[in-house]
Amino acid sequence: MPYEPTRTSTTTPARYGDPILYPTAIQQPVTLPAQLPPGVEMVTLPGGYRTLAYTHPTAPAAAPTAAVQPVPSWAKTTALLAPTVGSGIAAAGFGISYAAPGLIAMTEALWAAIALIAAGTLAPLLLRTARGAAGRGAAPVQHVTQHISASGMFGRANGTINHR
Repeated sequence: MPYEPTRTSTTTPARYGDPILYPTAIQQPVTLPAQLPPGVEMVTLPGGYRTLAYTHPTAPAAAPTAAVQPVPSWAKTTALLAPTVGSGIAAAGFGISYAAPGLIAMTEALWAAIALIAAGTLAPLLLRTARGAAGRGAAPVQHVTQHISASGMFGRANGTINHR
């Protein structure tokens, strides 16, 4: 027969460790925190009991991060202008590559026009100096004067030539 402590009442059965009838002090083994393996901690259950339990490792608290600063408007403007300016420069380079043969032809035509103007300006000066050097002992220069007149749009022209 199992051991039964003394009963205080004859109507209620006695139970060993019943907190109401016979309060008993149960000594829990004391475990130091240094003896616990990693991932095991002493926890308190909702009923108030303390027990050892496996827990998820807690991440160390991160340092407080600075508040996020809004992007300045000049940075937004620059970010929006960069592709626009870049594509404009690319388009200009593409256009110049197509226009290059025409530009080369135009520069050659301009140099030809400059040479024609220079020849037209310098030729009379050269002829005048050549005539002056050759004409010092030669016959005098003759001047011819013409007077031409015509009446009406399709009229016959008449003229006189004067030699001096």
